[in-house]
Amino acid sequence: MGLVKNLSIGILGTGFMVLATAAQTKAVTLTYDRSIGSPGFGPGELFVPQGIAVDSQGNTLIANGRGVNPDGTPNYNLGNKIEKFSATGQYIGAIGSGGTGPGQFDEPTTVDFNPVTGDLYAGDVYNNRINQFDSQGNFIRSFANGEFTPLVEGRLFFGPSGVTFDKTGNVYVGDFNGERILKFTPDGQQIGVIGGTVGTAPGQFQGVAGVRISPVSGNIFVADQYNNRVQVLDPNGNPLLAFGSAGSGPGQLLQPIGIEVDDQENVYVADSINSRVQVFDKNGNFLTSFGENARDASGNPVPPPALTGPPFGNPLDLTPGRFNWTGGTSYKDGKLYVGDFFQGRVQVLNVEGRRQVPESSSALGLALLGLGAVTVTLRKRGQQKPVFSLEKLTAKTVLSSDA
Repeated sequence: MGLVKNLSIGILGTGFMVLATAAQTKAVTLTYDRSIGSPGFGPGELFVPQGIAVDSQGNTLIANGRGVNPDGTPNYNLGNKIEKFSATGQYIGAIGSGGTGPGQFDEPTTVDFNPVTGDLYAGDVYNNRINQFDSQGNFIRSFANGEFTPLVEGRLFFGPSGVTFDKTGNVYVGDFNGERILKFTPDGQQIGVIGGTVGTAPGQFQGVAGVRISPVSGNIFVADQYNNRVQVLDPNGNPLLAFGSAGSGPGQLLQPIGIEVDDQENVYVADSINSRVQVFDKNGNFLTSFGENARDASGNPVPPPALTGPPFGNPLDLTPGRFNWTGGTSYKDGKLYVGDFFQGRVQVLNVEGRRQVPESSSALGLALLGLGAVTVTLRKRGQQKPVFSLEKLTAKTVLSSDA
């Protein structure tokens, strides 16, 4: 079965809406570049990669593991580290270890570098805190100790779920079950809260997963996981718009997690259960997608592993572009890094053809010039995710089949 199925549709464009859609679709293309890491429990091997960051030298840091043995039983000494790979993908070493002490982890999640200070911030789920390191991996402090909302009924994840920074270096951290974003100074002093109410209305959330501040506008983009949408807030946290709906069609989402925004405000969303990445413009218009579900020898989708079993899909399908749930993400220098959550690797994608999409008035001007045929390429794929509920997976699968 081919890695990507392309459907090319010739469209004669006379109206500005058709031309705008064509420009959007051609604005961004994702292609497979390489993979980092391999599934396993040894040095340089990955299982349950939940967060990804890329430093100024191009090294990739991956929040790895849940502290479990290969059979799924607990073991602090496996995983619970931030694994570091060189720009060429060679394993360099690790930051942290399993435990409750300074600089230790009990399930590391979100991880990123502060662009102002250069420090590294990493979520520590079961220790309910953020660990802060310098750019060389030396431990500085823990903060927000106990501030993240504990487990709630019907969910299997809690704690810090996304980290991002504003232009002054303040730190914004998603509180997954608290339906809110906590704001801190670079040295960990809390200075604000955004959101905090569960629901479906604008500004309300059901699972604050990925969080990213636009480098252009300062707007805050949030993967609103169980609402199957992305919410966009202004820099003060006021809701501006939301996009996405439950399903597996173009522009639809099933539990989005990682989210990235580039310098032209294209939005990259890890559509976890659909095992793909989708790209939108700043207004929520669908541009393209990449990825499909891992498959077994008979071509059937590989399901996620059981909660208490080994943390890999069975069988593994390490074909480029196939995922068993997409999870943590990072965008750096024209590359999109995507966690292949239940296959123990990070897939690196080339982001090509980035440019600003014409607004409607610009497209209308093009229409008046008599532009004709345009080609729209649509890509269809598969599933993934680092924050999950098997009950919800079953429910969402039904939605997917109806989409």
